[in-house]
Amino acid sequence: MKASTAPKTVPVAILVRVSTLKQETARQVTELKAVAKAKGWDVVEVCEELGISGRADESERHGLQRVEALATGGKIKKVLVHEVSRVARRNSLVHQFVETLEEHGVSLYWHAQGIETMMPNGKRNPAAGVMLALLAEMARNETEKLRERINSGLAEARRKGVKLGRPKGSGYDTARLLDEHKDIVKALKAGHSIRNAAKITGKGGSTVQRVAAAMKAA
Repeated sequence: MKASTAPKTVPVAILVRVSTLKQETARQVTELKAVAKAKGWDVVEVCEELGISGRADESERHGLQRVEALATGGKIKKVLVHEVSRVARRNSLVHQFVETLEEHGVSLYWHAQGIETMMPNGKRNPAAGVMLALLAEMARNETEKLRERINSGLAEARRKGVKLGRPKGSGYDTARLLDEHKDIVKALKAGHSIRNAAKITGKGGSTVQRVAAAMKAA
């Protein structure tokens, strides 16, 4: 009896990120799962980052770190993202991430252009390298332009005498906020993400975000 010649499924991880807790990752996940199904890839894990800026340091990117752990552990052969900016809006971090994947024979696939960083023979895809650099630079410029527009708007508001920020007395005092949410402080200090801390404490993501910001300011 002949041995089965059916091809092995390719194990992949999905990486999704949104910058605020008001946004959702459902659309990204749904589309990437559909891509994996169409191509016969096996999704072994979905790594989500909620309320994480694309400018954040790698130490704050728990999803990125988890994907790298799966890659270095030989658990996956591809990483699927919706677009390059979901990896990061910093060129250095994008390229560092891709290099780490390639060192372990793992390819990055981004859905917006339908391109992978590695070819079926395991070699680098030159076209993908060029496009990756271009898209990463575009994502960085987009962030800088947004920051410029915000700063310009704030400056114009100040010029017109508009008072910015929360009305006096409407916000929490930092010490009081931390004291009232000691459980959140404990979870965050233990290294949990904002999303996980919200689950553990049963409190809203926006509350956890305010506590995290207060911890940094304290």
